[in-house]
Amino acid sequence: MIWNAFAIAVREISRNLTRAFLTVLGIFIGVASIITMVTLGEGATLAVKAQISSLGSNLLTLRPGAVFGQRGSSVGVPSFTERDAETLGEQIASIAAIAPVRMASLSTIYLSNARASSITGTTPIYFQINKWSLAEGRLFKEADLRSGSAVCVIGNTVRVELFGTENPIGASIRIGRASCEVIGLLAAKGQAGMGDQDDTIIMPLSSMQRRLIGKTSSHDINQISISAVEGTNSLDLIADITQIMRQRRNLQSNQDNDFNIFDTRQIAETLGSTTQLMTMLLAAVAGVSLLVGGIGIMNIMLVSVTERTHEIGIRLAIGATASEVLLQFLVEAVTLSCIGGIVGILIALGLCYGLAQVIKVPFNFNTQINVIAFAFSAVVGVLFGYTPARRAAKLNPIDALRHE
Repeated sequence: MIWNAFAIAVREISRNLTRAFLTVLGIFIGVASIITMVTLGEGATLAVKAQISSLGSNLLTLRPGAVFGQRGSSVGVPSFTERDAETLGEQIASIAAIAPVRMASLSTIYLSNARASSITGTTPIYFQINKWSLAEGRLFKEADLRSGSAVCVIGNTVRVELFGTENPIGASIRIGRASCEVIGLLAAKGQAGMGDQDDTIIMPLSSMQRRLIGKTSSHDINQISISAVEGTNSLDLIADITQIMRQRRNLQSNQDNDFNIFDTRQIAETLGSTTQLMTMLLAAVAGVSLLVGGIGIMNIMLVSVTERTHEIGIRLAIGATASEVLLQFLVEAVTLSCIGGIVGILIALGLCYGLAQVIKVPFNFNTQINVIAFAFSAVVGVLFGYTPARRAAKLNPIDALRHE
């Protein structure tokens, strides 16, 4: 019975393709909108998490100042010492690796090319903590750190700006008042929330202290990078770091912290949750068009019942039951909405793939959301097709046969 009803529904739909297209327009726009919003939203979430993750592995960054990133919050606040980093590494078991960091912005020159670059002085473990990998050459080693060798590793942006297409390995560049041999080129990371990660020059901390900026105080470390052991509770680790740093900085119980801890994992989770929430809100707004499409189906089906009243009367007169007539029109409404759902899915896939390339987010095909959107379109067909179907089923055969 259902198959026959479906065959009749397809025949009736094919008789007036233009009207059928206009009927399902709202449905496939709604389905396509929901799938596109959710898919791109999930892609954006993955992109945000990937960018944050590229900063480092379970990375915590310790900086002077009460508020992270706020100008003026670190004015007058003492920086850290190398011994601070060593103490944290020795006393906290959940720290996998730790590196003191001295950062500065200095002029860099190679032949006739000059620019201001971000210079980072640190230890070899810094590359592991921050997930840096090599494209060419080598990273500096503990021996370079101990001897204060004038060597450096550069990011891809620095390579392009200073060397163009020339191979930088082995070349000497002038940083501030000293020369430095380029021994390695870092693999490109791209943009992150705090700017271009590839615009960097990394060198041994001892070289930076001796050759570039000098060392007038033991408090010359303006950042400590910390990698947590996998599975560590970030809040517990932050509490342990805070306790030790308050003791080392002689802060009293009534004094606020004069340092801050940036947790990339928590930031990634927060941004991911925010993006997902916005995606769901946009999908809900897009879902309104499905309801509009459902109203369109109901209106067209009511018109169809009026046009086919005579046909309904004949069917009822020769023995068709009211439930069979109800099923016929219900199947027709569901068929229309399902066609709209299928077209919407196909359109959404094309849109998602194209837009993902444009806005540079991962194309994440989610089977679940496609199935849910299609099922929702079928439900819309049932809900909005029931009233016209019921109206057709309740027609009096005699009155229907008299209808012109």
